[in-house]
Amino acid sequence: MAKKNSSKSTSNTIALNKKARHEYFLHDKFEAGVELQGWEVKSIRAGKVNITETYIHLKNGEAFLLGSQIQPLISASTHVICDPLRYRKLLLSRRELDRLFGATERDGYSLIATAMYWKKCWVKLEFHLAKGKKLHDKREDGKDKDWSREKERLMKHKA
Repeated sequence: MAKKNSSKSTSNTIALNKKARHEYFLHDKFEAGVELQGWEVKSIRAGKVNITETYIHLKNGEAFLLGSQIQPLISASTHVICDPLRYRKLLLSRRELDRLFGATERDGYSLIATAMYWKKCWVKLEFHLAKGKKLHDKREDGKDKDWSREKERLMKHKA
């Protein structure tokens, strides 16, 4: 039998944190699963997620997602207490957790979430080891972007 053409979008991205690249120097990238409740998965499918102010907190040998907002649907059941800002455990291997603990405690890195997406039927979170930018670093980045755009315009008009 032939496969049916699905009318769903092909993008697996649920939410992005576009401010992270502007506010931080992003170094190493990690991927983790997120421990979710049933109502959260339904809300994520409906697109009611915000991860712009999200970061990862390491405590007692585990990683937790803080600051992510998953708004409950109106049709959520009445016997479940829906907390949109609750701590969500991240599913990482012991080796990755040890590496993250070392980087945050010794080297002064932060863990910043940059994207949430579907991988098969699971929700995954992409996060980076990050260092904060100063104001002059942000200005330099802006100048570099402006100059690269100007170079492209010049090359386009010469050709």
